Amino acid sequence: MKSHARVVIVGGGIMGVGLLYHLAEAGWDDCVLIEKAELTSGSTWHAAGQCPNFTGDYNIAKIQHYSNTLYPKLEKLTGQATGWHGVGGIRFATTKEELDNFRRVEGIAKKVEFRMEIIGLDEIRRLNPFVNTDGVLAGAWTLDDGYVDPAGVTNAMASGAKKMGATIIRHNRVTDINLLPSGEWEVVSEQGTIICEHVVNAGGCYAARIGAWVGLDLPIVPMKHQYLVTEPIKEFVDRDQEIPVMRDPYPNAYYRQEQNAGLIGIYERSGTEEAWFGSGQDWDSESELFAADYEVIMPGLERVMERMPIFAEVGIMRVVNGANPRTPDHNPLIGPASGLRNFWLSCGQNMGIGQGAGAGKYLAQWMMHGAAEINMVGVDPRRFGSYAHMEYARAKSHQDFTFMYQLHLPGEERPAGRPARTSPLYEKLKAKGAEYAQGFGWERPKWFSLDGREEEKSFRRNNIFEVVGDECRAVRERVGVLDLSSFTKHDVTGADAETYLNRILANRVSRKKGGIVLAHGLTEQGRIESEYTITRLNDEHFYLLSAAAANIRNSDQLNQSKRDGEEVTIKNITDEWGTLVLVGPRSRDLLSKITDADLSNAHFPWLTGKEIEIAGIGLRALRINYVGELGWELHMPIAQLEHLYDAVWEAGEEFGIADFGMYALTSLGKEKAYYAWGVELINEITMIEASMERFIDFKKGDFIGRDALLKRQKEELAWNIAYVEVDAEDAEVRGGEPVLDGEKVIGVTTSGAYGYAVQKSLAFVYVPPKYAAKGTTFDIEILGQRCNAKVLGESAYDPGNKRLRS
Repeated sequence: MKSHARVVIVGGGIMGVGLLYHLAEAGWDDCVLIEKAELTSGSTWHAAGQCPNFTGDYNIAKIQHYSNTLYPKLEKLTGQATGWHGVGGIRFATTKEELDNFRRVEGIAKKVEFRMEIIGLDEIRRLNPFVNTDGVLAGAWTLDDGYVDPAGVTNAMASGAKKMGATIIRHNRVTDINLLPSGEWEVVSEQGTIICEHVVNAGGCYAARIGAWVGLDLPIVPMKHQYLVTEPIKEFVDRDQEIPVMRDPYPNAYYRQEQNAGLIGIYERSGTEEAWFGSGQDWDSESELFAADYEVIMPGLERVMERMPIFAEVGIMRVVNGANPRTPDHNPLIGPASGLRNFWLSCGQNMGIGQGAGAGKYLAQWMMHGAAEINMVGVDPRRFGSYAHMEYARAKSHQDFTFMYQLHLPGEERPAGRPARTSPLYEKLKAKGAEYAQGFGWERPKWFSLDGREEEKSFRRNNIFEVVGDECRAVRERVGVLDLSSFTKHDVTGADAETYLNRILANRVSRKKGGIVLAHGLTEQGRIESEYTITRLNDEHFYLLSAAAANIRNSDQLNQSKRDGEEVTIKNITDEWGTLVLVGPRSRDLLSKITDADLSNAHFPWLTGKEIEIAGIGLRALRINYVGELGWELHMPIAQLEHLYDAVWEAGEEFGIADFGMYALTSLGKEKAYYAWGVELINEITMIEASMERFIDFKKGDFIGRDALLKRQKEELAWNIAYVEVDAEDAEVRGGEPVLDGEKVIGVTTSGAYGYAVQKSLAFVYVPPKYAAKGTTFDIEILGQRCNAKVLGESAYDPGNKRLRS
């Protein structure tokens, strides 16, 4: 066995082998995969092999579509049979909301370029003449779906990887992984030790055990999942054409043809069971299955028989009950592990067969080039923090399992594992009507129900449309307050803090005490990695704010960018400091009642931060906000948050103070054309495509990504961001909708919201540069309806920033 390699992948299922194949294909042939038994002997071998395209997640759609385009070609490429059956798939809509979701996914399909049609009952029955369509409104027919032999497709990629120079070592159990002083990794196995630059945990249901060796607590829960295969069915024997793979919310199940038999997979709505707890499974285990449990799947099975009566006429030939790994949000863990350099994850994949090749392709790009060509924020393992401990993960995973084919509607906040993180204001605001949503585990007010109403969950404008409008108007006309303690907060201090920050970020930090700048961390290729609002508190102290979801990601960037010998201290103080956003034209009047500090423009101008005292509390007051009005962000030790809120509320009653939530914040920010990290500002593009040149300081000298940006400025761009008003009827852009010029798809949306002050539906899109000019028009397809969009040359609300400067 070789003693050194560039990459060692631990785990020989489809995730590990899919990565190995794509690393080798891209030129990294010095890669080793180690499997403790035979390839596929974990969760892969017993999988049902489904390969769907249908998903409401634009980037997951890209991952799945790539897999479904590679698998049909693999046998020709490698000489290894894969068992690909391109039979297509049909998913049922049984409610009008599910039908709206079909329209949304149909739009995603147009941009991602997988074939999808919304079909009626007659067409469903033509494709599957044996199905009972009672209660069905329509079907989503994804023509490029199929299924494979999981072992076959994995071995095909393994064969291809070996031909391209990769090494696979079977029957060799890894027993430990250690970080060496050199920064390299030592992978210890039964057959010897390999020193390598990169390690990848592709351990499937065993990934938590592997992670624990290096101090990771991965939120992966292996759940028992059963599917059964019937005896041969005469109707299938007599027919030349296979039925599509059916996915059905009524029984919470999938069902299809398996040669001449039927295959039925059930996600039970009660009685869900874990295969084992956390990292506790026997490391000697391989090819493990569990005894059939008919009782828990019987309710779903009976409903499948209602749908497909021919299944009820035959016996059951076998039941497969195996471990299926799940994460709290259903998405896999693909990317860097928290706090570790060059330790990667490719695990937590409950749809591993359909995503294995795509995950491998895009993770390989990330490892090799510092960024993938698609937005990876939704699968980045660092989207979970310490709050996502095993009990939280278990609660979420059981809930997710029971809702497998139940549509997760906008505004629907599922209860499992909550609350995980709360500010001291949680109960007080809840009593005032706050309806909460989670962000990086934090409970954040999304809107306030002042009359006891509940939100009607929908893709369209609903019964709280005007309630959110009232919150927006309160901010624009009077004064509003929002608990935004979920902000990620870092203190960066030390004699070298300024030079350090200027070296790693594209913009220059302020030279003056109290100055505030917006700055971005980039990859070496100039791709956008992070965004910070930076306040200079003194010569050696900088206060960095960023999105809640960027918490661990930004901690990694800051800590891993520090050089030996630099006198810099980086401290994540997110949990120690709370934040109130106080904003609106009466905010200065309000604060002047509870502070002696001079809040005038002359002494406290826009884009300034000061350490002052308000209501007897020493805090950091920053004259900046994501709303676009006169206002301050007030940052204080979190134990003082409730006291400050009470003082602010009491002082603000004469000015008509109102609570507002994240829905209103999104609307207000969209009126100001403010971008969001992870949505508009993503690893797919550079600052140039995002029209962010004003936040680049090339004169300050070298910084990460500088050379790439200078080169990019001279190149012809494929994309530019554009800010548009949309002639929408009753639904806003949500992201992933296609942008159309006639019948040609020319771009994609990133986000949208209704602007109540300007009375316009607003959105961001990425389109070719010729379409990004002011006044250009094109169409956006929203829930199946083409809506005209016009590019705006400036923010829809207060483009001169007079309100912010007032």
